[in-house]
Amino acid sequence: MNRRNLLVAGMGLLAVPATAKSRPLRVAFLGQALIEHVVDDDAWPGRQALQARLRRNDVCFTNLETVIRGARAGAPTRESLTVHAGEPGILRVLDEMGVNLVATANNHAFDLGSGGILDTIEALERQGLAFAGSGANLAAAAAPGYRKAPAGAVALVAFATGKVREGGAATPSRPGVNELRRGPTGDPVEEDLARVLAAIAKARSAAQVVIAYQHNHDWEPAIVDVPAWQRDLARRCVDAGAAAFVGHGAPLLQGGEIYKGAPLLYGLGNFIFQTEKPQGAYPPSAWSSVFAECVFDGGRMVDLRFEPIVLNEIGRGGPTDMETRGFPRLASATERQAILDGLSARSAVLGPSLRLGSSGEAIIR
Repeated sequence: MNRRNLLVAGMGLLAVPATAKSRPLRVAFLGQALIEHVVDDDAWPGRQALQARLRRNDVCFTNLETVIRGARAGAPTRESLTVHAGEPGILRVLDEMGVNLVATANNHAFDLGSGGILDTIEALERQGLAFAGSGANLAAAAAPGYRKAPAGAVALVAFATGKVREGGAATPSRPGVNELRRGPTGDPVEEDLARVLAAIAKARSAAQVVIAYQHNHDWEPAIVDVPAWQRDLARRCVDAGAAAFVGHGAPLLQGGEIYKGAPLLYGLGNFIFQTEKPQGAYPPSAWSSVFAECVFDGGRMVDLRFEPIVLNEIGRGGPTDMETRGFPRLASATERQAILDGLSARSAVLGPSLRLGSSGEAIIR
């Protein structure tokens, strides 16, 4: 089965007209998944309730912030404390949770060199998870990934900006990630932008819903703030055919807005966060977030809801027990209101297009 077109075996790329009628598509957008260890249910309180909620969606998307160790892994390209790597079993954990579409374009994809990128691709193919954002060469890294759901196909175009290490960007002859660079003026480099927008347009001809994804590490001085250049980029992605723009990179929740009916979710923070940095290295805001559940009909969003989650900063065995650290659960009533209030405030800074109701429902103006 083609790893980018995870449709019915033997069908190849599903060509679905943009106007095709089908039941609405339910798509969940999660924070990034920095997962390095497999644990049992006892070590992950709230797993079953969260899994049941996620699996009611047709497509569940995250960024894989982890390299899968394999036979081609090279020497670490960064200090051990910040190497994000795990065994293939972590993909099974994501699969069981309902995740079936992942981005692989990020600044940690190269943590085990080019071989690690190829090992991760191979492991994703074996697990049956659709993906986009890295490949054996630039053409493969830039190509859309597709996930077939009963209600239709969802496409993903993924790219990374900032802190892509030397050798980590794909070239015509080298494995790597699909990098979107910024030029001296701060605007995206034109050839990179053209490549991204062309991939979105191509994907729109073959899927009802196209997700444009950016893993961004070119942060503002206050990392909760959304850069103006990124807001402009998100709009250009929607104009090219994306039904949603989703971002990660900053390890906390940023604001969102609506443009031409499309959600622009600039930073969804963390879904799983098994960092090896000591307790207190990240602010409390890194340990809570939301996931967004979108309903699309005819390729356009018709409903958007946010569900707050809380992650455990300390593992079951104490601050040094990293294996049981950083797993999410659904927030309690008190927790969820505080998280939603924070998201509302950060979104209000971006304008009046998105407000939240008391249950996490989006009120769109």
